Amino acid sequence: MARHKATRRDAMGFGLAALNRLAGSTLLDRTGLRKPVEQVVATATRRGFAAAGAAGRTFAATTRLGKPARLSPAPAGDLFDLTPDDEQQMIVDTVTEFAAEQLRPAAAEADATATPPDGLLGRAAELGLTAVGIPEEVGGVGAERSTVTNVLVAEALAHGDLGLAVAVLAPSAVSNVLVRHGDAHQQATYLPAFTGEDVPAAALALQERAPLFDVFAPKATARRTPHGYRLDGVKHLVPRAAQAELFVVSATLEGRGPALFVVESATRGVSVEAEPAMGLRGAATGTLVLDNVSLPASALLGGAQRDVLADVVRSSRLGWAALACGTAKAVLDYVIPYVNEREAFGEPVSHRQGVAFTVADIGIELEGLRLLTLRAASRAEQGRPHAREVALARAAAAERGMEIGSAGVQLLGGHGFVKEHPVERWYRDLRAVGVMEGVVSA
Repeated sequence: MARHKATRRDAMGFGLAALNRLAGSTLLDRTGLRKPVEQVVATATRRGFAAAGAAGRTFAATTRLGKPARLSPAPAGDLFDLTPDDEQQMIVDTVTEFAAEQLRPAAAEADATATPPDGLLGRAAELGLTAVGIPEEVGGVGAERSTVTNVLVAEALAHGDLGLAVAVLAPSAVSNVLVRHGDAHQQATYLPAFTGEDVPAAALALQERAPLFDVFAPKATARRTPHGYRLDGVKHLVPRAAQAELFVVSATLEGRGPALFVVESATRGVSVEAEPAMGLRGAATGTLVLDNVSLPASALLGGAQRDVLADVVRSSRLGWAALACGTAKAVLDYVIPYVNEREAFGEPVSHRQGVAFTVADIGIELEGLRLLTLRAASRAEQGRPHAREVALARAAAAERGMEIGSAGVQLLGGHGFVKEHPVERWYRDLRAVGVMEGVVSA
């Protein structure tokens, strides 16, 4: 009991310290964020950072919405400038510090045990990242779509560890889908839970185990019933599946095509099995089994419109590209001092052209990947067509990301093969970019 209380106080102190640093910044006055941030600080102080068990949560509408709350597109700029503004830089600095102090030291153990360490994800939730993407009408602090900021946050987290970053970002994937495509009832029922200090474990479940898996043709099925829908199927590699309280699941709706459904973990017929993978082990991936699951009519998201699923998939692929950027940057930052300090034949190995050119190639590919990713995010944020840009970013992330991970292992030689160095883990994680759909969102 004493240890539990101490952990709670430590978590509360971490969250309040982060929020108070934001509230005390003069940048808030220049960027117009003073009032929203002060509201978050006040809420955190009033409620404290209390932890509630998954089994005890009940999702119910806490407010009435006349219409769905949406974030407006960001204004289009005259110049193509991807330099973070003061507000974004402040957020990135905070998240980068968190990733360095909390994710990176815990990554090796999380990879070995295939589970995030206790308390880590609670501390991540206390940064309030999910509240920024949720409109004020349902308790958030968002005013306009912030895809670029989301990409920068994902990149900063993945620099600490990609698997743990996926675990941290999984709830945001669900809240983002609800913000963009949920109706008034769905938003009022679920979104307030994502704006407080006790963010529920939640996951977007699109992935299935099938040869040449097509995300737009899920094998999971849904059929109409007199009272709603009945779901059957299996979803794979779902992050934090065992702890998740809420899922957004894709299934083929009989007579309509692919659709998304909101599924609460306590629903009868929902079960989870452990499914540790080659990479992303810190995300504690699992298999979600839907066996004759009965859902109300209100569980259908976006009216089963195909463009809804397409938007969710594009957003997820953009999120994966951002994660690849962060982990690729971690590889580059690790191998540069290694090749400069490691000596062979009386000189640093970086003096060898083969080594120097390989490091340079990593830097070049990384900058190209970041440019593609941020350009796609910028167009999405402004509400402009971005399908082509996301496809290019995702293709580059899948191919170049894996190549960067492999090059990092090669540059370390025999050290690249052992777990004493984190590069082998980053290589395994980067391989996931080419096969994963869903899970994260930008």
